Amino acid sequence: MNDKREKFSNKIGFILSCVGAAIGLGNIWLFSWKLGTYGGAAFLIPYFIFMALFAYIGLVGEISFGRMMKKGVLGVGKLMEKKKVPFAKFLPIVPIVSVAGIFTFYVIVFGWIIKYFVTYLMVDMSTLNYEQYFGSFTGNTESIFWHFIAVVLSVGVISLGVIKGIEKINKIVMPLMFIIFFGLMIKSLSLPGAMEGVKFLLNPDWDKLLNPITWVMALGQAFFTVGVSGSALLVYGSYLDKDVNISVSVVQTCILDTLAALMAGFIIIPAAFAFGYGPGAGPSLLFITLPSVFNNMAGGRVLGIIFFLSVIFAAISSAINQLEVPVEAAMEKFNISRVKASVIVGGILFLVGLPLDLDMNLFGTFADTMTIYLIPLGAIIILGFYFYGIDSKSIEYEIDLGAKHKVGKYIVKIGKYIFVPGVLIILILGVLYGGIG
Repeated sequence: MNDKREKFSNKIGFILSCVGAAIGLGNIWLFSWKLGTYGGAAFLIPYFIFMALFAYIGLVGEISFGRMMKKGVLGVGKLMEKKKVPFAKFLPIVPIVSVAGIFTFYVIVFGWIIKYFVTYLMVDMSTLNYEQYFGSFTGNTESIFWHFIAVVLSVGVISLGVIKGIEKINKIVMPLMFIIFFGLMIKSLSLPGAMEGVKFLLNPDWDKLLNPITWVMALGQAFFTVGVSGSALLVYGSYLDKDVNISVSVVQTCILDTLAALMAGFIIIPAAFAFGYGPGAGPSLLFITLPSVFNNMAGGRVLGIIFFLSVIFAAISSAINQLEVPVEAAMEKFNISRVKASVIVGGILFLVGLPLDLDMNLFGTFADTMTIYLIPLGAIIILGFYFYGIDSKSIEYEIDLGAKHKVGKYIVKIGKYIFVPGVLIILILGVLYGGIG
């Protein structure tokens, strides 16, 4: 199977797929709240520092490792076995399970997004009590149908393959999402009172930089926002040609990810302030506050339809990246077709997620286990082995392929002495704070 391994058709398709993987629901409901809460414009200083040290280094590491091997996570396991790493057969299971676990709960939220989009199309949302409405289907059997639809959409895209599925959907939905975000941002900023929201987002509170929690939250946002996991972008890297400049592609991914997060913030927060709503983080912002805001706006129903369509784009682009990791592993391990692997893996993860549909406390515990413990641990296992277990010259060569400016030797040093120890710190801080991303 490996000699027929799929490839991205061009650089644009690869970059948009990486951007799609990076931009998710966390950009929409979490970044703007953190920006406003932890110092406004001042928060961007530690955020950009950590984007350079963790998001950039982590993604370059993942993608170059995947391209070097032309294999996914199980390929790392085989390399570990050759180098006599203890428990080599079992270590790759951690990053595969972690990303599969993220998909398992993420796709449930994706289902809620689809439900809201369909509801806006069919129902006059102004007649609803939004808090009661959200609570009416989360944590009970009604969530299952929408969860199933989200899984079917994700499996459908993945089963089409790299070019016809992953690349094609991202080439369509990513530009559309940015266009919609831009239009909604202009509308939001034009509302009376919206500037109070802008002040919340950008008014620099330099004193917050003296508070360690600001740096902790910036670190978590930088690490988790682009989906560093040791495996998700590693698989995309394994489909990449040698002529693509990985470093530049990752810089573009990080810039576009941050731009999407800022645009989402300038849609949501100014509109919330304009109508007297708080900028609370989490699902309540997306599913309760925003519908209330749209209800108070002229043309709110149309704006709601357009907004939730853009969120569907953000959700599916991340969901297919998460699903690709266990699907690629199943294809490699059992030598089965992409379609069969997609249906089997998607079906199993749907069944695993069913208890989460029915119990929101269990949903929260499961999500915390994946994000706090397993995602950082998976990154430590894969990228720790890459930076410490693979010859540095080989890594430098791989990173610098197709690049005008050679940065490989710097990335290896930062990867060894800052990134890997830093991810261990992220794991510890996540445990201490109950999650930082």
